[in-house]
Amino acid sequence: MPSLFAINPGALSLADCRLLTAGSHHLALMPDALEGILASAAAVQAVVAAGAPAYGINTGFGKLAKTHIPDAQLEQLQLNLVRSHAVGTGPLLDDDTVRLILALKAASLARGYSGVRPAVIEALLALYNAGILPCIPGKGSVGASGDLAPLAHLTLALLGEGEVRVGGVQMPAVEALEDAGLEPLRLAAKEGLALLNGTQVSTALALRGLFEAEELFAAAVVAGALSVDAAKGSDAPFDARVQAVRGQPGQIAVAAVYRRLLEGSAIRASHRVGDDRVQDPYSLRCQPQVMGACLDVLRNAARTLEIEANAVTDNPLAFGGSDGELGEVISGGNFHAEPVALAADTLALAIAEIGALSERRIALLIDASLSGLPPFLVAKPGLNSGFMMAHVTAAALASENKSMAHPASVDSLPTSANQEDHVSMATFAARRLLEMAANTRGIVAIELLAAAQGVDFHAPLRSSQSLQRVRDAVRERVPFYQEDRYFAPDIAAAIDYLHQESLTPLLAELLPSWG
Repeated sequence: MPSLFAINPGALSLADCRLLTAGSHHLALMPDALEGILASAAAVQAVVAAGAPAYGINTGFGKLAKTHIPDAQLEQLQLNLVRSHAVGTGPLLDDDTVRLILALKAASLARGYSGVRPAVIEALLALYNAGILPCIPGKGSVGASGDLAPLAHLTLALLGEGEVRVGGVQMPAVEALEDAGLEPLRLAAKEGLALLNGTQVSTALALRGLFEAEELFAAAVVAGALSVDAAKGSDAPFDARVQAVRGQPGQIAVAAVYRRLLEGSAIRASHRVGDDRVQDPYSLRCQPQVMGACLDVLRNAARTLEIEANAVTDNPLAFGGSDGELGEVISGGNFHAEPVALAADTLALAIAEIGALSERRIALLIDASLSGLPPFLVAKPGLNSGFMMAHVTAAALASENKSMAHPASVDSLPTSANQEDHVSMATFAARRLLEMAANTRGIVAIELLAAAQGVDFHAPLRSSQSLQRVRDAVRERVPFYQEDRYFAPDIAAAIDYLHQESLTPLLAELLPSWG
């Protein structure tokens, strides 16, 4: 029996959002949210009763907002909106993302400013709890007025239309609802618009990208520290005094992690005296500066996305009255996903830079003139090619990320006959993050293999206790590269290690305040 997770509207944490992707809990709404939901719905009904024009309640949409819709056609108006806006293309969003979208949309509507009945929120939660996941094509949103096309596909499932996935099997939504004992939802005034408007798709995608970036950050810091020992680099650049006089908080935190990771390394101790090298290349020496800047980006993006996960982002908004006063419906622009787009763009830069720096360290390790290790990290180079082509793969992945890191938010195209004349492109900005993260994971996995290989060449000297644990974990999956062999399975095993074994706890163990 799944444990209960009670959604407290406006109070979701990033940890909650991580949990909501898994589908391992049964969702319910905090009872005290009901009052605000009912007041907001009453405000919409008051507008309908008064007959005054209100966008999306009794008017057309976008450029057609001046068209008045009679009361008898308001339900059909909402149904037509959903059907006409379900125009997405491309591969379907994955199940984890769809679960998070359902939860975020329910939490946003439950804030009590969207004018929907409790039944709408209950229908969203029922889909989540029954494991009925709408089939949402990933392409077709420009990130204003919200994520219209993808959320229309989500809403179709509530109505018993379109396709869904249940346990990985695709089927008509009407069949899935019937199997689960659920009735298709019938939309009242404004409810289709409230479901379609909003930034929940781009926010969910960006959150997934953030969570992946945080894992990659930890893995790259650990791999980078192991590479320092593999190349017999210096830990002097990580001195706290160097970081303090610059003052960048991420740099200060990350340098402390590198110091702790390398503490007690016999490899480092072996060349403190008599090493004729004055300075290491930047990919070793400047890790606190680069990775610290990435950490600052991750922190800033996390702050923005946590706010957005709790935001009310549909339009218009219905504010319930107090002390007997009538409520008010106000048309605004909270659906514009610029905060998400900019956060996702910066995350893309951080993911690309994490991978780029890792690729440079691989290049350093295979270059005997820089690392002091055997060429391409293999005995009998020439007969054996060693890590030569593994580095080429890392370079290819890094290059792909550089192209994908171009900011999406600067590319606005007007839509809806110039009524929506500036858009955010947040959905694409966020959607590419998972692919970029997969590329960077491949790069860091190759670096881990290369760094472990380099450290092994220094035997019987050992790295620090923390880094030796990581090296040993790698060796449990991939043996020492003695001579050329089929290399792709080694890389796949290292990628799987980074998937299955988060290195974030290691960083938290060494320095609890690092994040």
